[in-house]
Amino acid sequence: MHHSAELIQSFSSSPEKQQQLYKRTLIIVVLAQLFGGAGLAAGVTVGALLAKDMLGTDSYGGVPVALLTLGSAAGAYLIGQLSQRNGRRIGLAAGFLCGGVGAAGIVGAAVMDSLILLFLSFIIYGVGTATNLQARYAGTDLAKPSQRAKAISIAMVATTFGAVAGPNLVAVMGEFAEANGIPMLAGPFILSAAAFTVAGLILLAFLRPDPLLIAKTIAEARKDNTSQVSPTQQSLAAGRKGIIVGAAVMVLTQVVMIAIMTMTPIHMQHHGHGLGSVGLVIGIHIGAMYLPSLFTGILADKLGRIRMAFAAGFTLLLAGVIAAIAPADSLTLLIVALALLGLGWNFGLISGTALVVDATNIENRAKTQGALDVFIAIAGASGGALSGMVVAGASYAALTIAGSVLSLLLIPLAFWYRHDKNK
Repeated sequence: MHHSAELIQSFSSSPEKQQQLYKRTLIIVVLAQLFGGAGLAAGVTVGALLAKDMLGTDSYGGVPVALLTLGSAAGAYLIGQLSQRNGRRIGLAAGFLCGGVGAAGIVGAAVMDSLILLFLSFIIYGVGTATNLQARYAGTDLAKPSQRAKAISIAMVATTFGAVAGPNLVAVMGEFAEANGIPMLAGPFILSAAAFTVAGLILLAFLRPDPLLIAKTIAEARKDNTSQVSPTQQSLAAGRKGIIVGAAVMVLTQVVMIAIMTMTPIHMQHHGHGLGSVGLVIGIHIGAMYLPSLFTGILADKLGRIRMAFAAGFTLLLAGVIAAIAPADSLTLLIVALALLGLGWNFGLISGTALVVDATNIENRAKTQGALDVFIAIAGASGGALSGMVVAGASYAALTIAGSVLSLLLIPLAFWYRHDKNK
């Protein structure tokens, strides 16, 4: 799919048109993310509980989240490659549509009581969750450097609406499923299947002209106009360092967040909290993951990426400590801990993403972003899988303390980056 030469020419020669397309892209991404967020929520809220019901044991509660994350790792890589070649529209639309198929498969698996179909569907469903994250990059392709973190955060705020509504619709969708002869815990995945599919269709229909393809063409035109200056070793090294630090910040925040979040619903169930309370805690947690983005993006553009990485480390530390000392029957303290957990993740993801966007150029950007999201997904999978074992072998408090200690690593990492920048 090639854009007509006149169309591309009209964009490369007009900064006004580029800004218009930047704004239009953000609007389309926001629309898709409203639905994408709703698709995301079911897996997080009831995935572990559904598997526990079908397997008849707690020990494998982390398996669905691990499979979902495995799928999101594969999805992130493929979407990155597809976007680099064919543009964001094709990459993101394909990812969301896959997620819709996976969610429908999970419902089918619950109806047929098929574990093989359940596990396979969780992997495919994971592609949809990866797309949700990859979409945060689409708004940055035509953003000025001073708009990048804000562009990332606008895409993430849009996810909030669906992601917060999703867990709170768990009970409603459960009743709807039961009324139709489908197991209650599969209900939320009916919502996911519809939501992911709609998100994919919105992008397929409206994300044109494609922001990444336009940005590539503009970059090529600029290259032709300027004498070929090869990047210095120093600037290449700085770019590499930005990618390493950005990736590490995102990976660490992901491990800590997923590990604690995965086991909280099971911890709550064991201590007599009902499905409504679980939905409330996870809903607030997901709200805290996405809603503060409006401010985080502006802060990351104004105060700098590294200060926000520091903030991520301290916030996650606090979340782990509160979760560890909270009495199991205290809904309030669990809400506070999981809200802080979401907030710390938000600080880490936005500052890390902005570092990566700053450090990549248009020729390798989508591929690099896809590859890094693979690491983030694998980190999440490890966090999800290990969390069940830690809680089974020790306790929920031991898990949350381990998370706190891990989040402290963000601080020396930020210092290392800053020290070299100041040289």
